[in-house]
Amino acid sequence: MKKLLSLLLALTMAFTLVACGGAEEFELALITDYGTIDDGSFNQGSWEGIVQYAEANNISHKYFQPADEAADAYLNAIDLAVQSGAKVIVTPGFMFETSIFIAQDRYPDVKFILLDGSPNNGDWDNYEGKVGDNVVSIFYAEDQSGFLAGYAMVKDGYRNLGYMGGMAVPPVVRFGHGFVQGAEYAAQELGLADGSININYFYTGTFNPAPEIQTRAAAWYNDGVEVIFVAGGGIFYSVVPAAENEGKFVIGVDVDQSPLSDTVITSALKLVTSSVYDSVEAYYNGRFAGGQTLLYEASNMGIGLPMATSKFNSFSQADYDAIFAKIVSGAVVVNNNTDIAPADLPISAVVVNDQN
Repeated sequence: MKKLLSLLLALTMAFTLVACGGAEEFELALITDYGTIDDGSFNQGSWEGIVQYAEANNISHKYFQPADEAADAYLNAIDLAVQSGAKVIVTPGFMFETSIFIAQDRYPDVKFILLDGSPNNGDWDNYEGKVGDNVVSIFYAEDQSGFLAGYAMVKDGYRNLGYMGGMAVPPVVRFGHGFVQGAEYAAQELGLADGSININYFYTGTFNPAPEIQTRAAAWYNDGVEVIFVAGGGIFYSVVPAAENEGKFVIGVDVDQSPLSDTVITSALKLVTSSVYDSVEAYYNGRFAGGQTLLYEASNMGIGLPMATSKFNSFSQADYDAIFAKIVSGAVVVNNNTDIAPADLPISAVVVNDQN
C-alpha cells in the first residue's frame, strides 16, 4: 500500500510539473472594461488593434474579462495576464487609472497601454499621478469627433437631434459638447435662425443597456427627434431597438457601428484600433512611448467619421474634407472644457434641452 501511495504521489507531482511547465502563455493581453469583447465599441476596437498586429506577426494574444467593474477586479485581471506571460497589456478606459497606477510599479518589466486615462491614486483630496516609464497614456479629441457628427447632421438636413451619453466622464462630456458645437457651426454656415436646431441632451449614468434607456429613446423619437447620438458603450443596444421600432436613426461612437444596425447613419470615431496597433508596433520596434501622454486628434488623423459607410443624404466627402481641414488648421477650434454645461456653450441657432 505504501508503495502504491508513493507511486500515486510521484505521478501526481509529475503531472503537476508538466501542467505548469506546459501552461500556455500569451505575449499580448487586453483587459476588458465594461461588457464583452464583442461590444461593437471600445473593447472590441482595442482588441481588434491587438489582433491585427498579433496575427500579422504570429504573436500570441489573449483577452481577460474582470469579475466586476471594481478597481480590485481590474488589478486581479492584470495579475492574471502577467502570470500568463503578458509583455504588453492594453487597458481601455478611465476605470483602469488606479489599477495601472499600482501595476506600473508592481510589474516594471511589463508595458501598459492605457486608453482614455492617466494613472493616479484615485484620491482627489490627496491626488498623486504618474505615467511610469512602462506606460503610455492615450487620449482622444472626442470634442472634435463629436463636432464633425453634429456638423454633418445639420448640413445633411436634420434639425431635431438627441445626445445620449453614458456616465458623465470627460470623454463622454467632450463628445456631447462637440456635437452641440458642430450643430451650431453648421447652422451658422447655413444662416439658420436662432432656435432652429433642437438637441435633447441626457446622461444615463451607466454604460450598460437598460429598459428605461430604450423607453426614453422611444419617447424622444415619438416627440420628433430624428437621430440620437449614442456615446455610451452598451447603451447603444438600448437606443437601437427604439430607433428600429420608430423608423428613426442613430449615430454610433468610438468605432464604425454601421454593421450593427441599418439605423446607424454615421459614427463619431476615435481611432482606437489604430492607436492600439501603433503602440504595440512601437513596442516591438523598440520605440515604445513609455512615460508619455499621447493625443489622437484631427491633426494626426486620430478621429473622424467613416465616410465610406455613412448614409448621408447630401453631406459629401468634399464637405467633410473641408470642415476637417478647418479643424486641422485651427480655423475651427472646438471648446473641450468639460466643466461647463452644454447649454452654456456659445450657441444661438441650437437649443439644448439638458435633462440632467
